Amino acid sequence: MTTESTNGLVTDMAGLRGSAGRHLGYTEWTEMTQEQVDQFADVTGDHQFIHVDLERAKASPYGGTIAHGYLSLSLLATVTQQLLTVSDAKMGVNYGLDRVRFPAPLPVGAQWRGGAEIVEVSEVQGGLQGKLLATIEVQGSEKPAVVAECLVRVYG
Repeated sequence: MTTESTNGLVTDMAGLRGSAGRHLGYTEWTEMTQEQVDQFADVTGDHQFIHVDLERAKASPYGGTIAHGYLSLSLLATVTQQLLTVSDAKMGVNYGLDRVRFPAPLPVGAQWRGGAEIVEVSEVQGGLQGKLLATIEVQGSEKPAVVAECLVRVYG
């Protein structure tokens, strides 16, 4: 059984098999905060000034602090989980990424949302693999902050 909405797809493994080409919709708009950026900097050890030094970042081409590229990329985990639910899967895993690009920054204070489309679905031992073309969009920006092909596996 498959149910579509503007906020995702709920399906079973049988329905997922025929879902290539489906756009899954978008998450809600969410603000990127300096606290999130600072916490990510502390966890990763990446304290480059464009992320954590408000005064120095004002003089940069970005005009303020921005989220780390890898922080922006990590948002895709929650985006794909929100937008795709496989009801009869016993387990789902992030299998990896294919092509990843960071066309534009995600400024601190900006609103962002995620979107995704199922590009292909293939059989893997014990389950299915979906390739999702996922994006992190920034409100008011012509270009997304992230575009990535995410590989997710679900097992029944």
